[in-house]
Amino acid sequence: MDKFQALHSFWSSFGIPAYDENTVPSGNFTPETPYITYEAAVSDLGHPIALSASLWYYGPSWRPVTEKALEIESEIGRGGVTQPMDNGALWIKRGNPFARRMSDPNDMIRRIIVNIEAEYFTA
Repeated sequence: MDKFQALHSFWSSFGIPAYDENTVPSGNFTPETPYITYEAAVSDLGHPIALSASLWYYGPSWRPVTEKALEIESEIGRGGVTQPMDNGALWIKRGNPFARRMSDPNDMIRRIIVNIEAEYFTA
């Protein structure tokens, strides 16, 4: 598994579809909510990078999307979590702020942006 695949594997581990924000299906193939879109960027050892993901839900309540953000926060934990990959691992830690709500022109869209710090333990 390469660096991009490791990042995708992490975001796909939360029970809803995850898409690189540059390849989200559109038109007749637009995904149904809930889903995650995430920034895809890589670096190398000693160069942590800040990345974000958006949790997209549809409905009148913030509760389901907030619960998903809390699930992700819990999975990462205080010390971070590692995702195995070829010749190393991806270390994911909570960013700051970890999560924030976002508005949308459609008042039924519930979106929370989650911030992480990623460090690739590989060359």
